[in-house]
Amino acid sequence: MSDSIPQSDVSRPSALPTASLLQSRTSTAARLAQSQAQNSAQYLDIIEEEWNKKVDTEIETLVDGMVDIVSLASIGDKDKFRMAQEAFQTQCRAESMIKASHSLLSITHSMKLLLLLSDESQIASRRDAELKAVQVEKQETIEKVAHVLDQLLGRSSAATDDAMES
Repeated sequence: MSDSIPQSDVSRPSALPTASLLQSRTSTAARLAQSQAQNSAQYLDIIEEEWNKKVDTEIETLVDGMVDIVSLASIGDKDKFRMAQEAFQTQCRAESMIKASHSLLSITHSMKLLLLLSDESQIASRRDAELKAVQVEKQETIEKVAHVLDQLLGRSSAATDDAMES
């Protein structure tokens, strides 16, 4: 057991059926076996690479859209058909840029949630601080109850101190 590599609590995709029509069952089984054979660090590296590819794709869409819009904005002799065509192309590029920016916003939101929900050290330190505070409060409450009980029973504080020491 001491030889095992520490595993993270990253949820791995299960073997539930997917909507991929072109892949055979053997390739799906092979991917599942490969996923289970990977250690946690490799799996997290693959997930990180997928996130990076998504971000790169969306950034590339934004840059290409901006380049196309700037190239369409040339001033010159244009007829009405050419102007309408460029206006339509500009609207299409702007819509694809908006879609890419919304996708980037969604990605950043997901990453924030992953960071907040997977910060185990902070969760552990908060739990330890809360446990310590509860233990201190418990001890103070025990002392208060003992003091009130002593007052009700008419014992002297010296006798209770001697009893607590022994």
